[in-house]
Amino acid sequence: MEIQPIVPVHLGIIMDGNGRWAQKRSLPRTAGHLEGLKAVKRVIREASEQGIGFVTFYAFSTENWKRSKQEVSYLMHLFVSKLHGEIGYYNSHGIRILARGNLSGLPSEVQQAVDVTVKETSNNTTITAIIALNYGGRDEICRAVNHFMATHPGETITEDALASNLDLPHIPPVDMIVRSANEKRLSNFLLWDSAYAELAFYEKLWPDWDAEDIRRICRDYGKRVRKFGGVE
Repeated sequence: MEIQPIVPVHLGIIMDGNGRWAQKRSLPRTAGHLEGLKAVKRVIREASEQGIGFVTFYAFSTENWKRSKQEVSYLMHLFVSKLHGEIGYYNSHGIRILARGNLSGLPSEVQQAVDVTVKETSNNTTITAIIALNYGGRDEICRAVNHFMATHPGETITEDALASNLDLPHIPPVDMIVRSANEKRLSNFLLWDSAYAELAFYEKLWPDWDAEDIRRICRDYGKRVRKFGGVE
């Protein structure tokens, strides 16, 4: 009997290096973001092939509003066009789209594109791609605490209670978080979930990622021994 390789159920990806990719080619940063979206497609397809059930992409953080108005405006336009405009692609490949983050803080057209895409892909079962938009790990925890306090006045919050008030409580915790462009930090990504997540950092800039990078991640994950604070 062939032994099936161990792969993460839920992979989190910090997509870094779009700007540097563009700069190396004397292109505007926006060109790097557009190329980075092509990498997202390649990664989703290979993650599905490897048996990964969920992939969360760190697309726009709560700190990214500090970027230039031109870049932020371009990114918002890109989110609308590549969410709503790619529904046919998602459905033909069985990709369910979900979103997490403080979505109410996004422009209305982005919120609408998210809502439509989530609804139109809700029956897809091959893989779930989660787009983290206006997302910050600290913000998610604060919103979860505030929601619990508003709905359970006077009660003491527990770990289970907080977890059940996160953005997507029905999604399994992230097993592994990876980052491109050789930056070695979490940058406020999935802070609650990352308590026992495996971490890995890779040199390639995000727009250059392809199927082999996902295969490498799966190999690396298969070598890890996850003890969750216990012993082997």
